[in-house]
Amino acid sequence: MAQSYDVIIIGSGPGGYVTAIRAAQLGLKTAIVEREHLGGICLNWGCIPTKALLRSAEILDHANHAKAYGLTLNGTMTADVKDVVARSRGVSARLNGGVAFLMKKNKIDVIWGEAKLTKPGEIVVGAPSKPAVQPQNPVPKGVLGEGTYTAKHIIVATGARPRALPGIEPDGKLIWTYFEAMKPDFMPKSLVVMGSGAIGIEFASFYRSMGVDVTVVELMPNIMPVEDVEISTFARKQLEKRGLKIITEAKVSKVEKGANAITAHVETKDGKVQTITADRLISAVGVQGNIENLGLEALGVKTDRGCIVIDGYGKTNVPGLYAIGDVAGPPMLAHKAEHEGVICIEKIAGVPGVHPMDKAKIPGCTYCNPQVASVGLTEAKAKAEGRDIRVGRYSFAANGKAIALGEDQGMIKTIFDKKTGELIGAHMVGAEVTELIQGFVVAMNLETTEEELMHTIFPHPTLSEMMKESVLDAYGKVLNA
Repeated sequence: MAQSYDVIIIGSGPGGYVTAIRAAQLGLKTAIVEREHLGGICLNWGCIPTKALLRSAEILDHANHAKAYGLTLNGTMTADVKDVVARSRGVSARLNGGVAFLMKKNKIDVIWGEAKLTKPGEIVVGAPSKPAVQPQNPVPKGVLGEGTYTAKHIIVATGARPRALPGIEPDGKLIWTYFEAMKPDFMPKSLVVMGSGAIGIEFASFYRSMGVDVTVVELMPNIMPVEDVEISTFARKQLEKRGLKIITEAKVSKVEKGANAITAHVETKDGKVQTITADRLISAVGVQGNIENLGLEALGVKTDRGCIVIDGYGKTNVPGLYAIGDVAGPPMLAHKAEHEGVICIEKIAGVPGVHPMDKAKIPGCTYCNPQVASVGLTEAKAKAEGRDIRVGRYSFAANGKAIALGEDQGMIKTIFDKKTGELIGAHMVGAEVTELIQGFVVAMNLETTEEELMHTIFPHPTLSEMMKESVLDAYGKVLNA
């Protein structure tokens, strides 16, 4: 007889494991199915280990500019790639163990293997169809394995994987995805990064700090295309000052492989082609949902552009089947997956007052140097919607804390609805802005107006003071500029 649960979640990434915990808190008998590693891509191969790499790069950058702080280092500061990677992997391993602990603490069954939907309310778990990128070795005690399992509610949280362009498919040696870029066994002297979204720019920034000659190729007119153009332009100038080469409105049309190098044919919008020879190429042209081999077609589950179609509460068109996170469509962010999962399971459990997610209030962060963070509408999108707006700006160069930190290159930009005073967008570039953006996210969720922000007392000296100054600037009241 099949083992039965109230809820089964397929995938243990941030969306999956957080949803499982919330389900258990709500008194639901819960199981989670995982084929590779607890914590998913984010914890093992994405958000967390990349930030560990970028932290090493940040410290190296500071050390290389120690003289600017009145400091002299005895000896040469160098990066040992094996040690840098080992630290990053160690951070992931620690958190991986933490997820296993949380599953046990919350009495959530872990089912080890690859799940396939066979009919509504039922899955069959078999051996993984492909070798694990990072196998869970040894398999945690107490996990279940292959077999048939049933549940009234099944939530698909299988995440996403790197997208590959035809003819430029990653091979793990010369053409890398983020998997190989995160654990290089040597430091290349030169690198081409194809794509300038968050993944591409973060790796470009990391490898440049490590002394690598980096060229970024982006199809759109601006790097980090989802960001406000003014912020993107500022970030590009700072990245180029650090030595990154950036080619926009261009595409890698062909890659020739040598014995230990590649030659990228880069075609610009006017049809001209230049060749760039480098040790390696990182393909960072986006990700696609993991919807294959799940049995979705047989059940008639609606999909669109490689993702599962859901309503505001994670419901698919098949009763009892839900989807959350990357597999359910953009924005493909860990914090979106977590919140989406909580909404889904609370709606299932009948928790009162559950609201659909407002995607306009999901922040985005890019942890390059300088950092970029944003929430809400860009200036261009606000104007495209026909909004009458006020825009405020404030420079890091006028902030005492930024100057004291030696991080005075950056800006904060706020966008308000002129009629209502509603904050509809906030965009930042500079030191630690990924830690500042939450202040504006909270403000937008509380429907805070410009008047309330102006009357909020920000501590001095802090970088956060610039947030208020940007608001003041939008209304002609800026004080320290």
